[in-house]
Amino acid sequence: MKRLVLLLLFGVTAGANGFTGDKSLLARVTVYWAQGGHGADQYTRQHKSATGTRLRQGHCAVDPKKIPYGSRVVLPDGTTLAAVDTGTAVRNRKAARRSGRTNYERNAVVIDKFFETKRQALAWANSNPPFVSVRVIPPNTLTVAKPNITNSQRIALNPAITTTNAVTPGPGVVAPATKASPPATIGVIIRNPLGRLGR
Repeated sequence: MKRLVLLLLFGVTAGANGFTGDKSLLARVTVYWAQGGHGADQYTRQHKSATGTRLRQGHCAVDPKKIPYGSRVVLPDGTTLAAVDTGTAVRNRKAARRSGRTNYERNAVVIDKFFETKRQALAWANSNPPFVSVRVIPPNTLTVAKPNITNSQRIALNPAITTTNAVTPGPGVVAPATKASPPATIGVIIRNPLGRLGR
């Protein structure tokens, strides 16, 4: 009976931790590149990934058991990476185990961000913290686009109104065509009074 309860509890816990929606994880973000010295293997130099997708900036290598291929990884700065590649060092979490100061950091997943050149990769690595909290969006998850609202958008003040003549003309009289009101004034800028709040 105890085994049954333990198995049931384990199954519920595993299901709750599955990819049912956005998931936040602590990650050790490392870098790799296609050109420029040691750090690129033969596949990376040819821009070949584990999924067959041609590697480009905006791609990353992950452990597919932790983060499925096709997932989007959102970094704290808002950059979104596509999980298309993997590697031995990513799967065995070597970077997290070596540089982590706490158990939480040593157990972090490793995400390897792809760059074209070694210079770009090292510049990014030197200007960002090694451990960050990332958001993982599973594949085939719809995202709602955020509206792009700026402080000074042009708005038409008078929308064009179409009017028709309701009088029926007599015989031999040509009916007037449908006429539209003059076009609305465009180019007037209305400032959002709430636009400066929170800045």
